[in-house]
Parts: sequence; structure tokens; C-alpha cells
Amino acid sequence: MRILQALPALYSGGVERGTIEFASDLAKRGHESFVVSNGGPLVEKLRAQGSTHIRMPIHRKSPLSFGQIRPMRQLIRDLKPDIIHVRSRMPAWIVNLAWRGLADYERPAIVSTFHGMYSVNPYSAIMTRADRIIAVSTCVRDYVLEHFQVPEQKLTVIHRGVNVDYFQNRQLNESWKQNLLRDFPQFADKKILMMPGRISRWKGQLHFLAAMAEILRTRPNTHGIIVGGVEPGKERFMNELERRRTELGLTNNVTFLGQRNDMAELYLFADVVCHMSTKPEPFGRTVTEALASGTPVVAFNRGGAAETLQACYQEGLVPPDDISAFAQTAMKVLDSDIPDIKIPYQFRLQAQTESSLRVYNEVLAARQARQ
Repeated sequence: MRILQALPALYSGGVERGTIEFASDLAKRGHESFVVSNGGPLVEKLRAQGSTHIRMPIHRKSPLSFGQIRPMRQLIRDLKPDIIHVRSRMPAWIVNLAWRGLADYERPAIVSTFHGMYSVNPYSAIMTRADRIIAVSTCVRDYVLEHFQVPEQKLTVIHRGVNVDYFQNRQLNESWKQNLLRDFPQFADKKILMMPGRISRWKGQLHFLAAMAEILRTRPNTHGIIVGGVEPGKERFMNELERRRTELGLTNNVTFLGQRNDMAELYLFADVVCHMSTKPEPFGRTVTEALASGTPVVAFNRGGAAETLQACYQEGLVPPDDISAFAQTAMKVLDSDIPDIKIPYQFRLQAQTESSLRVYNEVLAARQARQ
């Protein structure tokens, strides 16, 4: 099967990383995997794992992006994909309008994935104009059914899969640890609470700073680390975080690590991973990755992240936005024995790939039956 995935860019977010892992798994299974985006630092990894990247500026939420309709139409003619899988709204608009200008025999099937609770308007509704729709969690599925005119049978829940084998049963590399402590000596002999995720207000880094301030009142042997890149346009919020860290007296107790390529090691190094999004997150990829590493997670009880914790580690659930309860739960987890965490099959990359391929095959079979 020839599959073309379309998304805005390949930076550091969960959608981007998930797209690359899915593309890699497709290639390993013998499918032809293509990704079209505006590019980014993850392109090299995508190519190294057997997929082809086509750079096209389909990322801007601007009328100028509609200038890419004709190039997209030509790309579809050249590639002749069986499936185009759209993962974001502007790429979906460009693909859909390009598709309309094709002859019937040139038109591939289109599958869309709702990676989030998109605003309810005509711009977002483009994601429903696909042959089939995938929701990355039950809460996203319920949201789509409530707010968009979508027949229930057209919608399938496929949890975002994680390559559990990559994170599971690993030992922390001592050389890596010594290098980290050389660069960040403030981590030595401390209990580490880590918050992974790109720098964005709704990801909850301000909540994390507030929780660390409360934890440190009774646990001076703890240290917080915030791991995540600052994407274009988020520099002002990063400055706000640094000011807030100073105001709370946390300059020596919380460290910003920026974007990292050693997340598997960092999950093992951390004693607790924190998830504090200020609104329901569609999935919460870092939750599954951390749990697969055997590291306990504390998270607000809402959204897709809560679905993972409910299935894997209920002890880490906290009432939404309750900073004091979060701090108390994190300290309780620090005092507990390391849990034996099991990751159900539905949250694994293999399950995502197999379920997605099943949807692709069903769509192609239905199209063939109509011809």
C-alpha cells in the first residue's frame, strides 16, 4: 500500500513524533510511506527510518496557503497514493481542494485523524470530510460526535501508539548519567520530578512551578526539570516562565533543559513524571512513554492522559487544577515502592498500525465496491 501522511511540519510535538513512528512501522511492514510537510528537525529521522519526505509549505493558517493546492494536486498525480492521511486542518483543506480537481480515477481515499478537540467552526469541519475519521482517544471521539455532524459508524478510536519496546526493560546508562550530572551538577543526590512537553501555556508549566514551590517547602532534596523545545512564537511565554521561576525562588531548584533527543534516558533518570495540562489533552503521549519506562506519572484526571492512567496507574490521578493535591500525590509517589506498570496493547504502536491499516483496507474495499 502507498500511504501519504500530511501535517504542517516536523518539529517536536507529539503529533509529529507519532507520525514518524507510524511511518517507520509502515515501512518496516513493506508499505510505501510518504510524508508531506513544511519540514523541520525531525525530517532526517523520518528519512533514516525508511520514509520519503516532500517539503511543501502547507503549515500556515493563511489564505496564502491555498497557493499550494495546485502543487498538491500534482504531487497526488505523481505519487498515486492509495491513502492520504491528513493530520491537521490546513493540510486537510489543501488536500481536499486538490482532490476535488482530480478525475475520479485519480482520487485516492482520504482518512483524517482528530488529534485534538478542535474549535467548532467550518475551518475545523474539513476534518470530517474524509472517507473515515480516526479519534486518538475516547474523549476526542465523544467530542467529535457531540460537536460535528458525523455518523458514528464513520468514526474509529485508535489510541496513539507508543513503541513500548523502545522504552521498556532498559537500564540507565551510567556513562550517560555521569555526563548529565557533569552538565547539571544540581541534579546530584536529588529526587527528580520531570515535566516533558513543548513550551506552551496550556501544557501547564506554570502549574508545575507552583507545585514545585509547594513540594520544596518540605522536600528540599527534590529538583524539577522541564523538558521541551521553544517553537517559533513561544519565546515570550518562555521568558514568562523564567521570570516566574525567579519570583518563586526556584532558580536553583528547577532547570529548563530545552529540546532533548534522549527522552528514554530522561524517563529512567526521573523519579516522577508530571503531566499538568490546563485543558483536556487528546492523548498525552509522554504519559504512556514514561509509564512504559517504569516511571510513575502524576497527572490531572481529565482528557486522554487520564484514560492512559486509568488503565495503567490510577494512583497518579489528581483532581484537575488542584496544585496542592498534585504536590501531595507526587510526594506520596516519591515515598512509594517502584510500581510494576503494565501497558495494555491498545496503547502500543503495533496496535495503532494494525488498526489504522484495517481502516485503510476497509475504506479501499468500500470504494472498490462502489465502482
